[in-house]
Amino acid sequence: MSDTTVAILAGGQGSRLGGIDKGLALLADKPLIEWVLAALEWEDHAGVLIVANRHLAQYRHHATTISDTASGHAGPMAGISAALTTCQTRWMATVPVDCPTPPRGWISRLRKAVNLANGDSAVVVAGGQRQPLFAVYDISLAQSAAAQLTGDAGVANWQAQIGSLQVDLSDLPGDWSNLNTARDFRLAEERLRAIE
Repeated sequence: MSDTTVAILAGGQGSRLGGIDKGLALLADKPLIEWVLAALEWEDHAGVLIVANRHLAQYRHHATTISDTASGHAGPMAGISAALTTCQTRWMATVPVDCPTPPRGWISRLRKAVNLANGDSAVVVAGGQRQPLFAVYDISLAQSAAAQLTGDAGVANWQAQIGSLQVDLSDLPGDWSNLNTARDFRLAEERLRAIE
């Protein structure tokens, strides 16, 4: 049994999509949250926690759901902080709700790397780009995450402060792309149709 809980970060504003809740937006007739949950079936984890700040009842149909404690839409750092505080396992992985088809095996690769380095956090790097919402954290970082909410609340800045190990996973096949615009959704649907 894994000692890692996966927190799906679903609290975004969806501002480039007219304010919709992206986790409930449809991609090929299926909400994004269902795509992410399906992708997580291939990962080694102890369970899933959804962090959202609206439509909580709808998300609860899929997994345990919590709200971040920050007022308004405080960004992914608020979601990470809330999840670390709630997490019941030693480790927590984060994944954004708007990345429907991430590569398989990324959680175990990050966990292996952070264990070998005797570290407390690791973040994915792919194609030379850091993917700050694909990360693993020891829950001992909960207080540090909460403190970050009062300062410069960016996830990448916090990861730099805590010395998160950067792990290159460019070799994993899959797509780290987030769906942020109507065009992104259209292109993702075209890619999915091409695979069928």
